[in-house]
Amino acid sequence: MSTETRNYKLKTKNMKLVIAIVNEEDSPNLLDRLGRRGYAATITGTRGGFLRISNATIFCGVEDEQVEDVLTVFRESCTSRVQYVTPLPPVMEPGEMHIPAPVEKQVGGATIFVVPVDHFEKI
Repeated sequence: MSTETRNYKLKTKNMKLVIAIVNEEDSPNLLDRLGRRGYAATITGTRGGFLRISNATIFCGVEDEQVEDVLTVFRESCTSRVQYVTPLPPVMEPGEMHIPAPVEKQVGGATIFVVPVDHFEKI
């Protein structure tokens, strides 16, 4: 086993994966702040199920002692705010009409999951 592989295995037992769903508008600032603090992150575009608002899902692998610092970056970057959105209309029968009214919705903030990492390997 090479020294490099052993180093990753030593880090593996003390790592966490931070998975966060954030508002798409918050993601550029969040990624910039994470990068300035030396954290690598992967972003994917996602969409909410109810209002179909665009989100970003961020994946960030960190060591146990870095979790609180990463969560602080999320708290500082992902602020909650009120926005008016129009939900998709329900499926209607032919001839029926439904005009959806805008709904006040809390957007922003973050939904964060911190999960243990059993194995980490960088190839």
